[in-house]
Amino acid sequence: MKSFAFVWLLLPLAANAATTFTNTWTVSTVIPDNDDLGYSDTRTISAPQITSIAAVTVGLNLSGGWNGDLYAYLVHDSGFAVLLNRPGRDIATPDGSAAIGMTIILDDAASSDIHTGIAMSGGPVTGIWQPDGRTSDPLAVLAGDPRTAMLGSFVGMDANGSWTLFVADQSPGGVSTLDSWTLTITGIPEPSVALLATLASLGLLRRRRAEISARS
Repeated sequence: MKSFAFVWLLLPLAANAATTFTNTWTVSTVIPDNDDLGYSDTRTISAPQITSIAAVTVGLNLSGGWNGDLYAYLVHDSGFAVLLNRPGRDIATPDGSAAIGMTIILDDAASSDIHTGIAMSGGPVTGIWQPDGRTSDPLAVLAGDPRTAMLGSFVGMDANGSWTLFVADQSPGGVSTLDSWTLTITGIPEPSVALLATLASLGLLRRRRAEISARS
């Protein structure tokens, strides 16, 4: 009876163990200056171990240009997240941040919003930030606008399929290059796979105990 009780105790843990998929793609592509058409990079993900997304983070590595010109979003299935929307732009700073380049991670769980927390000048911006999330027109977006397009929009979806990163430069002057981007997906694996692994471990443990008992 103790063995069966132990199995049932471990079933919830086996069924809910998290797994992570991470990939970085080198792009090295110049973003067209002052052009709404921007640049799209679509990648097809095969992550059968993730049947339900629990969280998504995105890394962006951009060089040159003017950070306040940039508008970027991520699309997968029906999910949509605005990563950048003219960061730093507000009534008093209509051109947004004048900082040049960024190497950042965007995560809903971060402590600061990239739009309001970004440095207004200087070299590359670094660190972990909340995505912008504002769906407002990039030509009129303000810091106080609602943030309704966060990375949480992907939670619960199947990770497999096409993921598209779009980046556009929305103002003349300064040219940015998308050097690379990273997609990290945390999800819940197939319960049956986790359960089989747990049962296999239990079987090995029981065999070892039997061998020890036989020797004594």
